[in-house]
Amino acid sequence: MNKNNFKSVSDRFIKYVKVDTQSDENSNTFPSTEKQKNLGRILLNELKDLGIKSEMDEENGYVYGWIPSNIENENDERNKKTIAFISHMDTSPSFSGENVNPKIIRKYNGEIIELGHGLVLDPKEFPLLNNLLGQDLITTDGSTLLGADDKAGIAEIMTMAEYFMNNSDIEHGPIAICFTPDEEIGVGVDKIDLDKLNADFAYTVDGDILGGLEYENFNAASGEVLIKGKSVHPGSAKGVMINAGDIAVEFASYMPSDQVPQKTEGYEGFISLQEIKGDVSEAHLSYIIRDHDMEKFEEKKSILKNVEVKLNEKYGQGCVSVKIEDSYYNMKEKVEPHMFLIEKVKETMEEMEIEPRISPIRGGTDGAKLSYMGLPTPNLCTGGMNFHGPYELVSIDAMEKISELLVRLASNIFKN
Repeated sequence: MNKNNFKSVSDRFIKYVKVDTQSDENSNTFPSTEKQKNLGRILLNELKDLGIKSEMDEENGYVYGWIPSNIENENDERNKKTIAFISHMDTSPSFSGENVNPKIIRKYNGEIIELGHGLVLDPKEFPLLNNLLGQDLITTDGSTLLGADDKAGIAEIMTMAEYFMNNSDIEHGPIAICFTPDEEIGVGVDKIDLDKLNADFAYTVDGDILGGLEYENFNAASGEVLIKGKSVHPGSAKGVMINAGDIAVEFASYMPSDQVPQKTEGYEGFISLQEIKGDVSEAHLSYIIRDHDMEKFEEKKSILKNVEVKLNEKYGQGCVSVKIEDSYYNMKEKVEPHMFLIEKVKETMEEMEIEPRISPIRGGTDGAKLSYMGLPTPNLCTGGMNFHGPYELVSIDAMEKISELLVRLASNIFKN
C-alpha cells in the first residue's frame, strides 16, 4: 500500500483546525453553535468533489457520506454489512479555538519545543514526547488549543475516503461516514439519524496516541444538590438561622476523599465536586459521578442520596434536595457480543507493526451513546495528545498510519 496516498492528511488537518468550531455548553440550541456548520459545509463539498454520495442535515449539523461496495460477488461477506467511521467537528469549550495557528516541527529531536506566548512543551513534563523522536509534529502557537480532538479523526476519515475513490482496485464493502457536532458537551449524537446512516457497526475515530483502541468507558451521572437555608440577622440568629453555606461545606465533607479524580486512575471511579456556590439563604453543589463498574456506580450515587437523608434529619425535611441524572453508560456491555470489532483492529495494527493499546476510557465518547442506540461503536486513536488546551499536539506520522489503518479495516472488517 503506497504510503504517499496518505500524505494529504496533514494538509487537510491544518485546513480544518483553522475553522473555529468551538461548542458551547451554555447554549440552548442544537447544534450549540452555528459556526460548527461552517466546517460541515466544507466537508460536504469535499465529499461531493470526491464523487461520494453525501448530504448535510442543515438543521442539526450532521454530515453523512456513503461509499458503495465495489465487490461484484453479492454473496461476499463484505457486502452483507456496512461499517461506519465517525468523528466530531466541535472543539472543547475549555480553551479558545479561534484563529488557530498551527506550527509544524520537522523530525522532532527531543528538545524543548517553544510554542509561543511563554509556553513550552518540555519532555520532562510531557514524557510522551520521548516516544515521538524523529516524527513530524503539529503543535499550537500557545494561544489556542489545536483541535486534534477531533479534527485529526476527520482528516483521517477523509483521507481514507479519498484513497478508496482513487484506488478502485482495492476491494471493500459498503462504508458510511458521519461527522457530528457537539460531542465535547455530551450531546453529539442526540439527533443523529441512524436510519439514514444505515450502518451495522461503527468506529469513532476520537482517541489519542497511535495504537489506542477503546471499548470501555465510564458510566456517568451528574448530581445537583440544592440547599435551602434560613437567613436572619446574625445578632439574633441562635436557634433560628440555618446557614446553607455551612451545610454545603458539611455535605461536601461526607464525600469519600480518596474517590476523587486527582487520586484515581485506570478502572477507579470518582465523585468530583465541579462547583460550589451560595450564601446563608441558598447554596448549590454540582457533582459528576463516574465508574466503569455498574454496581460501584450505583453505590457512588447512593452516597449523595444517603447524605441528603442524613442532613434533612438534622436540619429539617426539604433543607437538602439531591437530583441525580445519568448521562451515559459503559459501552462494554454492547460491544462485547461483537468482539470481532476489537480483534480485527488488533490484528490489523499488528500487521502494520503498531502496538495495540487497549485501555478503558476515563470519560465518554459518542460511541458510548451510539452503542446503546443499537450501533456498537468502539473508539480508535487519532495520533493526538494533550487535548483541550494550548499544549495539544498531533503526530503527522501517526495520522498517516491511522489513515492507512482505516483503509485496511474497511477493506477487511467483514472478511472471513
